[in-house]
Amino acid sequence: MAAILIIETSTEICSVALTVNGQIIDLIESDEGQNHARLTAAFAEQLMKRNSLKSGELDAVAVSKGPGSYTGLRIGVSTAKGICYAGNIPLIAIGTLEAMAKHVSLNRIQLGIQESNQTLFCPMIDARRMEVFSMLLDEAGRVIKPITAQVIDEFFLADELKINQIAFFGNGSAKCRKVLESPNAIFVSDIKASAQHMSELAYQAYTKKQFEDVAYFEPFYLKDFVATVSKKNLLG
Repeated sequence: MAAILIIETSTEICSVALTVNGQIIDLIESDEGQNHARLTAAFAEQLMKRNSLKSGELDAVAVSKGPGSYTGLRIGVSTAKGICYAGNIPLIAIGTLEAMAKHVSLNRIQLGIQESNQTLFCPMIDARRMEVFSMLLDEAGRVIKPITAQVIDEFFLADELKINQIAFFGNGSAKCRKVLESPNAIFVSDIKASAQHMSELAYQAYTKKQFEDVAYFEPFYLKDFVATVSKKNLLG
């Protein structure tokens, strides 16, 4: 049995889950905004207490590694490290965007995404103005385009949309809805960064012993970026 505590604080959602063998057995989360400093450790403690677990009885702690909010990621990783140190247990880091894409891919039918051999998945986290943190993956989770900080305009993923159905989701996808008019663009509502979406990837990492160095691990802030714009002539 593998008991893993999962922490997700990369966006406005503060989310903590307890899983056993990749299955969620308990979850607490709040969408009240940036209260992560007050809520994260309290949520973790509450979950452990009501499931009669001590930190040393966990098999691992998994945390969202970003990209996302600098402050949120720092709080989540600090909390995860503290629990790992206290219980002498391993740390697992899960990409925020990869976890969102995994959830949508596994639940595509329920989310209204039609079967297609050419479906790609584009998770998005709101950055600022018309910028998002995004990446592009196929249904197997293979990376088609790596994580970038991208300015959204009408040419965003234009070449890919010509031949692929692309599902856009996450709290940054509303920016795309306003500018992308391709019939191959699908917008999936109400997909958020949540600890419950990390469970399968966390269990996979645990079984493969893909652990981080607790002392030296740092989140993927993606803060030192130069936002890019399309090189095409916007005036045609």
